Amino acid sequence: MAIWGKILGGAAGLLIGGPLGALVGGLAGHAMDKYRESTAEGGEQIGPHQVKQVAFTIAVIALGAKMAKADGVVTREEINAFKKVFRIPPNEEKNVGRVFNMARQDTAGYEEYAAQVARMFRDTPQLMEDLLHGLFTIAMADGVLHPAEDDYLRNVAAIFGFDDAAYARIRSYHAKDGEEDPYQILGVAPDVSDMDLKKAYRRLIRENHPDKVIADGLPQEFVDVANAKLAKINAAYDQVAKWRGL
Repeated sequence: MAIWGKILGGAAGLLIGGPLGALVGGLAGHAMDKYRESTAEGGEQIGPHQVKQVAFTIAVIALGAKMAKADGVVTREEINAFKKVFRIPPNEEKNVGRVFNMARQDTAGYEEYAAQVARMFRDTPQLMEDLLHGLFTIAMADGVLHPAEDDYLRNVAAIFGFDDAAYARIRSYHAKDGEEDPYQILGVAPDVSDMDLKKAYRRLIRENHPDKVIADGLPQEFVDVANAKLAKINAAYDQVAKWRGL
C-alpha cells in the first residue's frame, strides 16, 4: 500500500474523479502538476488497472472512516482494527491517517462513495463483497455489531447491488446472533438438495478463491480476507456434509 503522498496518488486522484478522486488527489498537493508534466514529456502513464487498485484501497478507507462514526464514537479498537486490516507501514501511517480524517470530515456522504464504487466495480461484484468483509472486520473490532453499524453496512451493500439475502450471508461470516448457521454462510436453505448444496459450495469456492484477488492486483490484506472467507466456507460445508452423511 505504498501509494500515499507519491505521484501515483495525485495521478490516480486525477484519473478516478468523483469524491474518491478528491480524497486521494488532496493527499499529494503538487503531485498532479508533476504528473501532468511527466505525461506531457512522455513519462510513464498510469493504466486503468492501477487506478482501480488505488480506488479500491481509498474506498475502503473512506467508507471505513464514515462507518467509524456510524455509532457516534470512533474507538481505539476500531482504529487498531483498521491498521490490522491494512498493515500500514510506520512511514505511511501519517498519510493514511490524513485520508481517514479527510473522509471522516468530508461533507460528501458515504452514499456518494459507495455509489462511485458501485459504478467502478459493477463488473466485478466479488471485489465489492471483499470490501464489505473488510468493513465488517473494522465494525466488529470491539466484538459488537452496533445497530447503527448494521444499518450502515446494509445500506452500503444495497448501493453495491446486494439484496437482503446476500447481505445476510455476508453478515453471517462476522456477526454472531446466536449459534452460527452454516447454511446461511453457504447461502442456501436448510432443505436444499445435496446436488444443489454441492453446486453452491463449488461456486463459492470458485468466486472467493484468493487467486482471483491476486489476479486483480489487490493488496495482500485482501488476499488474507479471501483466505479467511474460504476457511469459513469450507468449515460450513464440512459441518453440513457431516450432518447429511455426505
